[in-house]
Amino acid sequence: MCVHCGRSNRPLDLIDLRELQDYQAMENLPLMFVLTKILLFFCSSAIADDSISQFQSLSKGKTLVSEEGTFELGFFGLGNAGDRYLGIWYKSIPVKTVVWVANRANPVKGNSSLLRINSKGNLELVNHNGVVAWSANSRKKVQNPIAQLLNSGNLVVRDEGDQDPEHYLWQSFDYPSDTLLPGMKLGWDLKTGFERRVSAWKNWDDPSPGDFSWGISLDGFPQVVMWKGSKEFYRGGHWNGLGFSGAPELKANPVFEFKFVSNEDEVYYTYSLRNKSMISRIVINQTISTRQRYIWIGEAQTWRLYASVPRDNCDSYNLCGPNGNCVIGDSPVCQCLRGFKPRSPGNWDMMDWTQGCFLTEEWNCEKWRKHGFVKFSGLKAPDTSHSWFNESMSVNECRDKCLENCSCKAYANSDVRGGGSGCLMWFDDLKDIREFSGGGRDLYVRTTISESDVKEKHRLKVMAIILIVSSALTIILVLYKVGKTVKIFKAFETGKNLMVENNGEDKKEDLDLPLFDLSAIVKATDGFSINNKLGEGGFGAVYMGTLADGQEIAVKRLSQSSGQGFNEFKNEVILIAKLQHRNLVKLLGCCIEGEEKMLVYEYMPNKSLDSFIYGRAKAKVLDWPKRFNIICGIARGLLYLHQDSRLRIVHRDLKASNVLLDLEFKPKISDFGMARTFGGDQNEGNTKRVVGTYGYMAPEYAIYGLFSVKSDVFSFGILMLEIVSGKKNRGFSHSNNSINLIGHAWKFWKESRPLELIDSCMENSSVLSDALRCIHISLLCVQQYPEDRPSMSTVVVMLSSHNPLPQPKEPAFLMEKEFFFAADSTTKNQFSSTNDISVTMIEPR
Repeated sequence: MCVHCGRSNRPLDLIDLRELQDYQAMENLPLMFVLTKILLFFCSSAIADDSISQFQSLSKGKTLVSEEGTFELGFFGLGNAGDRYLGIWYKSIPVKTVVWVANRANPVKGNSSLLRINSKGNLELVNHNGVVAWSANSRKKVQNPIAQLLNSGNLVVRDEGDQDPEHYLWQSFDYPSDTLLPGMKLGWDLKTGFERRVSAWKNWDDPSPGDFSWGISLDGFPQVVMWKGSKEFYRGGHWNGLGFSGAPELKANPVFEFKFVSNEDEVYYTYSLRNKSMISRIVINQTISTRQRYIWIGEAQTWRLYASVPRDNCDSYNLCGPNGNCVIGDSPVCQCLRGFKPRSPGNWDMMDWTQGCFLTEEWNCEKWRKHGFVKFSGLKAPDTSHSWFNESMSVNECRDKCLENCSCKAYANSDVRGGGSGCLMWFDDLKDIREFSGGGRDLYVRTTISESDVKEKHRLKVMAIILIVSSALTIILVLYKVGKTVKIFKAFETGKNLMVENNGEDKKEDLDLPLFDLSAIVKATDGFSINNKLGEGGFGAVYMGTLADGQEIAVKRLSQSSGQGFNEFKNEVILIAKLQHRNLVKLLGCCIEGEEKMLVYEYMPNKSLDSFIYGRAKAKVLDWPKRFNIICGIARGLLYLHQDSRLRIVHRDLKASNVLLDLEFKPKISDFGMARTFGGDQNEGNTKRVVGTYGYMAPEYAIYGLFSVKSDVFSFGILMLEIVSGKKNRGFSHSNNSINLIGHAWKFWKESRPLELIDSCMENSSVLSDALRCIHISLLCVQQYPEDRPSMSTVVVMLSSHNPLPQPKEPAFLMEKEFFFAADSTTKNQFSSTNDISVTMIEPR
């Protein structure tokens, strides 16, 4: 310890050789004078381990550590290329997590590279040839520049005697890599035009800037945006005083504090941690195109995902086109705003929403006094690139201002705090709108008020009065007519015999669906004999039986110990009783007595598809014509569920074991216990419980619980691959243990050898062109994003024609180790399959 200056002596290997030569030149001076000068030199030049001063250098194996030991700066390598990078990572945690890289696009070679402050006071990285590979040019010159690693993770260049952050000559926080740390600014210095934008690594072993970035757009009203190249990928929206319009979940919490600054000098977003001992970061990932907020969990010694965007399909930028509204839970997810209609109805019906919607009745600027506004609530505000704002106007002043300008399409409060203030107006098509189930704000969209509208409002008031007056009689009449149905559902809930009293006698209630006596079922199945057992699923066993009239049946017996199965049982009764299609298994009736609840189906003598395609002994029975007919039959059954049935149903658990085969190997889709109808409580059903089978589940459903017809299409694509290959997606093994059947098929496709995927036991019978077409269609069905997948109506056309097919994009879940990139921490996943499952979370960089 230097007693004069009170700081640790700097390591000798940091002393520049030129300084030692200066002291050697003093050898002729009196010894005492020399020793005194050397002592003063060490005291005046000594520095802490978190910084270097001018003419010092940092080489491989040497690091700077921030004062509290949180961050470390030094050289590190990636992969096996021998490239070296200068970066900053967390010192205090065992998982090496790099948060900043200096020479991202220009790695150095060898071990002789140095970091130093040159004679001009600039920080620079010099490679083994003495060539400057990276430099940090200071804004001004000072006498005693030092480079210091702060406890925040910020590397700064400053005057040794000046600690004022406003006087930093240079700081790494102004040049972010892929990570935003607490205290960093994301945005613009308007005085200089300098932008701070986060850009992703190209991949895990290449920190050079990719084309995926995150920053603030200054076009119109400032808003947070993520880009792929120059195209918007996800828009967080503008700051509305409480949070970003596209992130209603961003609200006051005990973990983070958020701040958005917009004035004449700068526009930026930043955040801080309420608990200073907590470790957190935001990172953008090029590979999976997401922005993720992580928190370090010390007890588990791992990074835990706190939040991730995009969250779902509706977060895709402008998915529904101009004047379209995206509603997760609806099918399709895109709707035109009220008063608008699709610009291209044909494309809209085919789920191509890019052209969006237009007003059904364009307004006349000369009659602007007849214009009005339709209020939409719970929305993400439209893209503000073509907007105007005034933060001092009231909402009424904003309305009047918008009416006066014929080009104004909509208005809203710019600040929603305290009931709302400020004015934000849009002067172009309304883009990138979505509806939130919780949160979101009001938007007022311009429309025309016609005479018929006034009459309609009057008529509706009259009708409302009539409805109120007659409501009591209506309710009584409805209850009288549906009384029997109420008793039926009461029986479902209590599990007791379904009986009603009629003139003092007991008799069974008439139902559209026949009720079987328990005694008849017991007799038919020989007392549920083990010899009659066909199999067992998540909610009970299935038995083969023969009724007294000789009819063969399959009985699905709900296990009494299954707490979950009752809702699925009731759901299946309600749904499948109303479905009639040759490729759907027929429900003959049910039995509800005491604790017993059973479904009675038509018997399928060839049992389920999985017993044939996965078993080598039976696989040869299914030649290619049979397999192709099975594929086409399943497709027609799904098309009926999605489009032609009265209820329009998503199956949610399509797999080989749920496809039954009749005597002629015609397929019939079964097990509707997890199926859901469109509309109504669909969104609630999505958020409550994720059910199904790993290996068949679409990514948006497995991760976020969001289902639609496209999640069934994904499952169908997996099933097609299994039928063609004879391999099970999750049971597939390969020399590369991490690759599953989808990845294997994609690998063959990219290498132009997809026919190698065909099951070897049917090579002689297969029609190669048809098999190849099925592989092609299956890869279209398993594409990562739902909007890229075809509808079942399109699939049926593809299977029945020989028209050219589009090229598939990379499928989801290529590798089993990457099954789930990140799961919403609020989603509770529950799976009802007996299939084995394996989940591996990716550790963030």
